[in-house]
Amino acid sequence: MEGECSQEANGSYPKQCEEQPPTSDLATDTGNCASPVKTEETVITEGKAKIIFPNANEVFYNPVQEFNRDLTCAVVTEFIRLQLSAKGIQIAVPGEEKVEKLAVDLSKGEEAGPEPAPDGEGPARAAVVGELCEEGVQILEGLAASGLRSIRFAKEVPGLRAVVANDFSSKAVELMARNIQFNAVEHLVTPSFADARMLMYKHKAEKEPFDIIDLDPYGSPAIFLDAAVQAVSEGGLLCVTCTDMAVMAGNAGETCYSKYGAMSIKGKFCHEMALRIILHSLDLHANHYQRYIVPLLSISVDFYIRVFVRVFTGQATVKASASKQALVYRCVGCGTHHLQRLGKRTSHGNNFKYSAATGPPVGPSCEYCHQQHQLGGPMWAEPIHDLAFVQRVLLALGSNPGRFGTQDRLQGMLSMVTEELSDIPLYYTLDSLSSTVHCNTPSLLQIRSALLHAGYRVSLSHACKNTVKTDAPPSVLWDIMRCWEKIHPVKRERLSNTSPAFHILSVEPTLQASFTIREDANPKSRKQGLKRFQENPQAYWGPKAKARAGGSISTSLQDKRKQNQNKRKERGDERSHLKSIPCKRFKEGSCAGGEKCCYSHEAAPESGTTASSPQ
Repeated sequence: MEGECSQEANGSYPKQCEEQPPTSDLATDTGNCASPVKTEETVITEGKAKIIFPNANEVFYNPVQEFNRDLTCAVVTEFIRLQLSAKGIQIAVPGEEKVEKLAVDLSKGEEAGPEPAPDGEGPARAAVVGELCEEGVQILEGLAASGLRSIRFAKEVPGLRAVVANDFSSKAVELMARNIQFNAVEHLVTPSFADARMLMYKHKAEKEPFDIIDLDPYGSPAIFLDAAVQAVSEGGLLCVTCTDMAVMAGNAGETCYSKYGAMSIKGKFCHEMALRIILHSLDLHANHYQRYIVPLLSISVDFYIRVFVRVFTGQATVKASASKQALVYRCVGCGTHHLQRLGKRTSHGNNFKYSAATGPPVGPSCEYCHQQHQLGGPMWAEPIHDLAFVQRVLLALGSNPGRFGTQDRLQGMLSMVTEELSDIPLYYTLDSLSSTVHCNTPSLLQIRSALLHAGYRVSLSHACKNTVKTDAPPSVLWDIMRCWEKIHPVKRERLSNTSPAFHILSVEPTLQASFTIREDANPKSRKQGLKRFQENPQAYWGPKAKARAGGSISTSLQDKRKQNQNKRKERGDERSHLKSIPCKRFKEGSCAGGEKCCYSHEAAPESGTTASSPQ
């Protein structure tokens, strides 16, 4: 029970840093671990955990990221299931129906038959939620804040040996320690006050790696990646969140390069490119130490991206890393994109030869609209999901309905992931294709049917609505749009001779596209009506303000958000006071606004008086 204190000693806790946070506010009553809740605090319930949280913004917490935490618990559970099944240990998740599962070689993404059973007639050992498992996994949450995620691990995920909840804020660690006691999980979760990088380097030096490292920073995780790829165990799981999406989606390509070693570009595919940039950065950091990554799941959701990768060591495999990265050429006119691999891998029997790639794949200008190209990347060009692993997570969710608060969205998102074409990087959007040629937008089923009739594969992307991810070359896509324009013609006389639409439509299509709806054009997730894309969960949802010592920013922050809501629509009312200010253009005789001008057109004041703007 939450009010009782666990008396079980745990001698396997990782060593803590010498500097410890203050503990003056911790409850001293050893008979009751539930710390008293102060008047300026609230108790928040998420999953099986309850945390004490201050009303001031002294410790960071964002309720919108419940989906992130639910997804992490689901992925970590399946990862632990695979790890412990190899040791003959089965895990028991409360509420989960017994279903037959398959063991998967995650390094190759292939099914390898039924899970191995322990010696004897049946499973002799089981890992239970809330109990210490001596052969279980050790988890580090590098930036734990209130400790909510670590506490949820302890109360919802079986097969744990230890969880280290670390933060470099004394206020956060102080609150974290109270929350660990409040949930009676001291036997599994240890608070730590340290720089996450130094803690990971220390465990690497002492040869005590973590089986799972979770990094969910405020903003960019770039400064933690070098330590993380070293401190995670062989085949261990690395979970990384990036919330600096403006940088990764092309608003500041130079900043993206300084953090991740890749130039981001602002295309319609920017959210998937952001995923591939962080995967490129992780692999590059791992390569420094003869290690490499194998992505399990990579998603773009809400205002952030989240990736789950395994890290392995292997000099031979690291040689292939250059051939897994690619540059992106994107036309600034029509948005057509091409990929240029950085390296080339050639098979010679059982041996491989590695060399520089040849290119570029484009000419000086776009062959379709004659505009120039932007150059972005490098980025990860291999699959970003392990579909067999994602199927395992989906199977576990289906066998345990109601386990998570965001269960419906989890199933919808992961179902879309399984439908994506794994070997096709990036995508187009229907609105960008139609706006390029200035025509009506075809329906999703019509464009998908046209591609299927032409003999190509097509899928959606979880990262964006109305997407077209296909193995069809750009020439086929533009032929389909030319055929669509013939059915829904545009006024050619209005097109500029230099516009992308003029150049694209001046070429006759060589492919006669058919827009007859096919049954297989409608994806299963869409037929089933699954919750696939983001719906605003609450008012003012999105990134929250960074935690600050002393807090006390909540009121002004909310006022600022309300002030900025629909600010363009309310501009007329806000500018009404300008009528008291004389119009300079009217005085000069050049104002054409007339009565619609927001300034005063009344006669200028007499000499000796001046009109001043309100202070």
